[in-house]
Amino acid sequence: MERRNTPTKEAVLEVLTKAKRAMSRDAIEQKITTDINRATIYRVLNRFCEDGILHRIVAEDGKQYFAVCMDCEDKALAGHHFHFKCTQCDTIECLPVVVNFNAPNGYEVKGVNCVISGICKECSNFT
Repeated sequence: MERRNTPTKEAVLEVLTKAKRAMSRDAIEQKITTDINRATIYRVLNRFCEDGILHRIVAEDGKQYFAVCMDCEDKALAGHHFHFKCTQCDTIECLPVVVNFNAPNGYEVKGVNCVISGICKECSNFT
């Protein structure tokens, strides 16, 4: 079933596309200039994840971030790469590294959530 395009969807996607990094729901809400209900933003983010437009990243603290993976040529790999969370500026970005591993017999991998933490290249230039 094709989903209709709405101003809310356009606004959320525009914010994430311009950011070129993963963002939390509250960070997205702060960047949107129109008044949009918090629940509506979550619904849009979840639908975009279902449709393969975005992928969800769960950081070590359990907070959810959403990203349009700019470096993934193959959108099927969107959930199968590493992410990097900077401990200084708190940004999360996609790393263009595909995760390859073998699960034990009888297990079928549907997604991978790998978050590496440390200091990003922008922050390391200041130290």
